[in-house]
Amino acid sequence: MPATAILREVENLYSVCDRLDSMAEDHLPIVADALITLSGNVRNTATLLEVLVATKLSPLTGLDPTVS
Repeated sequence: MPATAILREVENLYSVCDRLDSMAEDHLPIVADALITLSGNVRNTATLLEVLVATKLSPLTGLDPTVS
């Protein structure tokens, strides 16, 4: 299912964010700031992908499409 594959990639993106944040702790402030900015951008992208899956790819549960 495409939604499952996207959600797996979302998990991977969140892992990248965690690694970037961790790397930022070990660098000079100018590099740390850049890494934190990148991490935030990746995290925002992951969140948008989750919203996409929730709103466009996942079937709505509990709703009967034949009832209007």
